[in-house]
Amino acid sequence: MTDVALRPWSEGDLDLLVRNNAPELMEHLGGPESDEKLVARHARYLRGWRDGSSQMYAIVTPEHPEGIGAIGFWPHDDDGDRRMFEVGWTVQAAHQGRGVARAALESLIEAAHAVDASRPIAAYPRLDNDASNALCRRAGFVLEGVEEFEYPAGTWLQSNVWVLPPAAPATA
Repeated sequence: MTDVALRPWSEGDLDLLVRNNAPELMEHLGGPESDEKLVARHARYLRGWRDGSSQMYAIVTPEHPEGIGAIGFWPHDDDGDRRMFEVGWTVQAAHQGRGVARAALESLIEAAHAVDASRPIAAYPRLDNDASNALCRRAGFVLEGVEEFEYPAGTWLQSNVWVLPPAAPATA
């Protein structure tokens, strides 16, 4: 596997977001988004870094500094009783099956723990997204159940609820 790194989302990453919007990559996310939604998503990713509401990253390698995917985390409340981070990712088709997503997720978990190690981390892959479900399992997430989850294209789909327990206890 090539060295995988995370680079904070930048102004120049709109093209990466467009490439990540390919039908084969959006199959498990309700389908590709419109150009307008991509521009809004790009702005939201940039805003997240400025206001601290999220941390989105380009997944890069030495051979592909322009990015081969995206990954990030943002605050999420689990029906009001747990403050968590939610994570999401995509890796372009030509780079799948090479450990890229696993390496990126490991780095992202470290970044999330640096922000707040007392928060559990949740992922919501569709039931039929075998690769993402396997990634969650291998990364130590615990399957807590199934729920309807809204995906980027505004589609509600049955998803597994995977939760990685906090790395440190909550402080009062």
